[in-house]
Amino acid sequence: MVSSKREKSLAGRKVALVIAPFFEDDEGSKPKEYLEKQGAQVLYVGFARTSYRGKHGRVKAKVDRTFDEVAASDFDAVIIPGGLAPNYLRRERAPLDFIRDFVNQNKVVAAICHGPQLLVSAGVLNGRKITAHESVHDEIIEAGAAYVDEPVVVDGNLITSRKRSDIPHFNQAIYSALLNKNTD
Repeated sequence: MVSSKREKSLAGRKVALVIAPFFEDDEGSKPKEYLEKQGAQVLYVGFARTSYRGKHGRVKAKVDRTFDEVAASDFDAVIIPGGLAPNYLRRERAPLDFIRDFVNQNKVVAAICHGPQLLVSAGVLNGRKITAHESVHDEIIEAGAAYVDEPVVVDGNLITSRKRSDIPHFNQAIYSALLNKNTD
Protein backbone atom coordinates (compact mmCIF):
# COMPACT_ATOMS: atom_id res chain seq x y z
CA MET A 1 0.00 0.00 0.00
CA VAL A 2 1.03 3.61 -0.50
CA SER A 3 2.67 5.17 2.54
CA SER A 4 1.05 8.20 4.15
CA LYS A 5 4.53 9.72 4.60
CA ARG A 6 5.94 11.90 1.86
CA GLU A 7 7.51 9.49 -0.61
CA LYS A 8 11.01 9.90 -1.97
CA SER A 9 11.37 10.91 -5.59
CA LEU A 10 12.30 8.55 -8.39
CA ALA A 11 13.78 11.45 -10.37
CA GLY A 12 16.39 10.18 -12.79
CA ARG A 13 14.85 6.70 -12.98
CA LYS A 14 13.81 5.55 -16.44
CA VAL A 15 11.25 2.79 -17.01
CA ALA A 16 10.25 0.96 -20.20
CA LEU A 17 6.63 -0.15 -20.44
CA VAL A 18 6.35 -2.66 -23.29
CA ILE A 19 3.17 -2.26 -25.27
CA ALA A 20 1.35 -4.04 -28.08
CA PRO A 21 -2.25 -4.25 -29.34
CA PHE A 22 -4.99 -4.96 -26.82
CA PHE A 23 -3.01 -4.48 -23.61
CA GLU A 24 -5.11 -4.45 -20.45
CA ASP A 25 -6.06 -0.75 -20.23
CA ASP A 26 -5.37 -0.07 -16.55
CA GLU A 27 -2.27 -2.28 -16.42
CA GLY A 28 -0.78 -0.32 -19.31
CA SER A 29 -1.64 3.11 -17.90
CA LYS A 30 -1.91 3.11 -14.08
CA PRO A 31 1.71 2.05 -13.34
CA LYS A 32 2.91 4.71 -15.81
CA GLU A 33 0.80 7.42 -14.13
CA TYR A 34 1.87 6.35 -10.65
CA LEU A 35 5.61 6.18 -11.40
CA GLU A 36 5.55 9.50 -13.27
CA LYS A 37 3.94 11.11 -10.19
CA GLN A 38 6.89 9.73 -8.21
CA GLY A 39 9.33 11.43 -10.61
CA ALA A 40 10.29 8.55 -12.92
CA GLN A 41 10.30 8.83 -16.70
CA VAL A 42 8.19 6.07 -18.25
CA LEU A 43 8.37 5.36 -21.98
CA TYR A 44 6.14 3.10 -24.01
CA VAL A 45 8.27 0.68 -26.06
CA GLY A 46 6.73 -1.26 -28.93
CA PHE A 47 7.21 -2.64 -32.42
CA ALA A 48 6.56 0.59 -34.32
CA ARG A 49 5.98 4.26 -33.56
CA THR A 50 2.24 3.99 -33.55
CA SER A 51 -0.59 4.02 -31.03
CA TYR A 52 -2.28 0.98 -29.55
CA ARG A 53 -5.68 0.85 -27.92
CA GLY A 54 -6.25 -1.15 -24.79
CA LYS A 55 -8.44 -4.21 -25.07
CA HIS A 56 -11.38 -2.32 -23.52
CA GLY A 57 -10.79 0.78 -25.68
CA ARG A 58 -10.50 3.15 -22.69
CA VAL A 59 -6.78 3.82 -23.07
CA LYS A 60 -4.67 4.70 -26.09
CA ALA A 61 -0.89 4.38 -25.73
CA LYS A 62 1.51 6.02 -28.17
CA VAL A 63 4.81 4.18 -28.60
CA ASP A 64 7.70 6.47 -27.61
CA ARG A 65 10.51 4.17 -28.80
CA THR A 66 10.71 0.97 -30.82
CA PHE A 67 12.59 -2.13 -29.74
CA ASP A 68 15.18 -1.28 -32.42
CA GLU A 69 15.82 2.10 -30.75
CA VAL A 70 16.40 0.94 -27.17
CA ALA A 71 18.42 -1.40 -25.01
CA ALA A 72 17.85 -2.66 -21.48
CA SER A 73 20.92 -0.66 -20.44
CA ASP A 74 18.93 2.53 -21.22
CA PHE A 75 16.47 1.79 -18.39
CA ASP A 76 16.25 0.96 -14.70
CA ALA A 77 13.14 -1.21 -15.04
CA VAL A 78 10.67 -2.74 -17.46
CA ILE A 79 6.91 -3.26 -16.98
CA ILE A 80 4.89 -5.84 -18.89
CA PRO A 81 1.11 -5.29 -18.74
CA GLY A 82 -1.40 -8.04 -19.36
CA GLY A 83 -4.28 -8.37 -21.75
CA LEU A 84 -3.53 -9.78 -25.19
CA ALA A 85 -0.33 -7.72 -25.63
CA PRO A 86 2.03 -10.35 -24.14
CA ASN A 87 0.80 -12.86 -26.71
CA TYR A 88 1.75 -10.46 -29.52
CA LEU A 89 5.07 -9.55 -27.91
CA ARG A 90 6.19 -13.15 -27.30
CA ARG A 91 5.99 -13.97 -31.03
CA GLU A 92 8.96 -11.76 -31.93
CA ARG A 93 12.62 -11.97 -31.01
CA ALA A 94 13.20 -8.29 -30.12
CA PRO A 95 10.87 -8.17 -27.07
CA LEU A 96 12.18 -11.52 -25.84
CA ASP A 97 15.80 -10.36 -26.11
CA PHE A 98 14.86 -7.05 -24.44
CA ILE A 99 13.34 -8.86 -21.45
CA ARG A 100 16.22 -11.36 -21.18
CA ASP A 101 18.67 -8.46 -21.08
CA PHE A 102 16.80 -6.87 -18.14
CA VAL A 103 16.91 -10.16 -16.24
CA ASN A 104 20.59 -10.77 -17.06
CA GLN A 105 21.49 -7.22 -15.97
CA ASN A 106 19.58 -7.76 -12.69
CA LYS A 107 17.29 -4.81 -13.43
CA VAL A 108 13.71 -4.56 -12.16
CA VAL A 109 11.30 -6.65 -14.26
CA ALA A 110 7.62 -6.22 -13.39
CA ALA A 111 4.81 -8.22 -15.03
CA ILE A 112 1.11 -8.31 -14.24
CA CYS A 113 -1.82 -10.52 -15.23
CA HIS A 114 -0.87 -12.21 -18.55
CA GLY A 115 2.43 -10.28 -18.67
CA PRO A 116 4.38 -13.29 -17.33
CA GLN A 117 3.64 -15.06 -20.64
CA LEU A 118 6.45 -12.93 -22.07
CA LEU A 119 8.71 -14.14 -19.25
CA VAL A 120 7.78 -17.74 -20.04
CA SER A 121 8.71 -17.32 -23.70
CA ALA A 122 11.92 -15.48 -22.78
CA GLY A 123 12.94 -18.52 -20.75
CA VAL A 124 13.72 -16.60 -17.55
CA LEU A 125 11.42 -18.23 -14.99
CA ASN A 126 13.21 -21.45 -14.05
CA GLY A 127 13.57 -21.59 -10.27
CA ARG A 128 11.67 -18.33 -9.69
CA LYS A 129 8.57 -17.72 -7.55
CA ILE A 130 5.87 -15.67 -9.27
CA THR A 131 2.18 -14.95 -9.56
CA ALA A 132 0.03 -14.14 -12.58
CA HIS A 133 -3.49 -14.46 -13.88
CA GLU A 134 -4.76 -17.90 -12.91
CA SER A 135 -5.26 -18.85 -16.58
CA VAL A 136 -1.48 -18.96 -17.16
CA HIS A 137 -0.79 -21.03 -14.03
CA ASP A 138 0.11 -24.19 -15.98
CA GLU A 139 2.41 -22.33 -18.37
CA ILE A 140 4.31 -20.84 -15.46
CA ILE A 141 4.80 -24.20 -13.77
CA GLU A 142 5.92 -25.78 -17.07
CA ALA A 143 8.49 -22.97 -17.37
CA GLY A 144 10.02 -24.10 -14.05
CA ALA A 145 8.61 -21.43 -11.75
CA ALA A 146 6.72 -21.84 -8.50
CA TYR A 147 3.26 -20.28 -8.87
CA VAL A 148 1.62 -18.61 -5.85
CA ASP A 149 -1.76 -16.89 -5.64
CA GLU A 150 -0.89 -13.58 -3.95
CA PRO A 151 -1.52 -9.92 -4.93
CA VAL A 152 2.20 -9.29 -5.52
CA VAL A 153 5.27 -11.51 -5.42
CA VAL A 154 8.83 -10.17 -5.34
CA ASP A 155 11.58 -12.66 -6.16
CA GLY A 156 14.88 -10.81 -6.46
CA ASN A 157 14.55 -8.39 -9.37
CA LEU A 158 11.27 -9.96 -10.55
CA ILE A 159 7.93 -8.42 -9.47
CA THR A 160 4.64 -10.05 -10.48
CA SER A 161 0.94 -9.48 -9.81
CA ARG A 162 -2.25 -11.32 -10.71
CA LYS A 163 -4.82 -8.84 -11.96
CA ARG A 164 -6.03 -5.28 -12.35
CA SER A 165 -7.25 -5.02 -8.74
CA ASP A 166 -3.67 -5.73 -7.57
CA ILE A 167 -2.28 -2.62 -9.32
CA PRO A 168 -1.81 -0.59 -6.08
CA HIS A 169 0.35 -3.39 -4.60
CA PHE A 170 2.16 -3.81 -7.93
CA ASN A 171 2.89 -0.07 -8.19
CA GLN A 172 4.21 0.09 -4.63
CA ALA A 173 6.50 -2.90 -5.19
CA ILE A 174 7.95 -1.31 -8.34
CA TYR A 175 8.41 2.01 -6.52
CA SER A 176 10.21 0.28 -3.62
CA ALA A 177 12.46 -1.69 -5.97
CA LEU A 178 13.41 1.44 -7.92
CA LEU A 179 13.97 3.40 -4.72
CA ASN A 180 16.31 0.69 -3.43
CA LYS A 181 18.20 0.82 -6.72
CA ASN A 182 18.77 4.54 -5.98
CA THR A 183 20.92 3.55 -3.01
CA ASP A 184 23.04 1.01 -4.93
